[in-house]
Amino acid sequence: MENIFEIQEGVLAGAGSDKIAELSVKLLDAKKADQIKVLKIDTKTIIADYFVICNGRSSTQIKALADELEYKLGVAGVSDIRLEGSDSNEWKVLDCKDVIIHIFSEEARDFYKLDRLWADCEEISIEEILNSIEEARIQREQKEEEKRLKAERKAEEARIAAERKA
Repeated sequence: MENIFEIQEGVLAGAGSDKIAELSVKLLDAKKADQIKVLKIDTKTIIADYFVICNGRSSTQIKALADELEYKLGVAGVSDIRLEGSDSNEWKVLDCKDVIIHIFSEEARDFYKLDRLWADCEEISIEEILNSIEEARIQREQKEEEKRLKAERKAEEARIAAERKA
């Protein structure tokens, strides 16, 4: 699996909201957030392009998820991240301008029902986002195997050429 913990500094500077939402999902998944959902809300409101919604299993995990996202997105070059709900153990919100990330306790998510409130918005498949990590890993492995085979062929050709000279 791609090492999501190594974020290249500034990689998202000036990036579109889709890339910010994608990285958010990858970070949340890597930190074991539950029930991650991405809603494309730009056709229904001007407040943002995407909502990323997830659950944490405890107040400690909710805080850790919010802190990790705030830090890693900042390193990646997302500017002006606002963290709301710092006094709450039930719901934290990271406002990244065009991407708003909601981290709930299960009870708070059931109570506020954002999923139902925005149900008429397009849901983006997180499986496709997360599968892109696996696809990238497979492509890297294939390139490494091709390099290895090419090096073996060169070594074999050199051995054959040396035998012919002898």
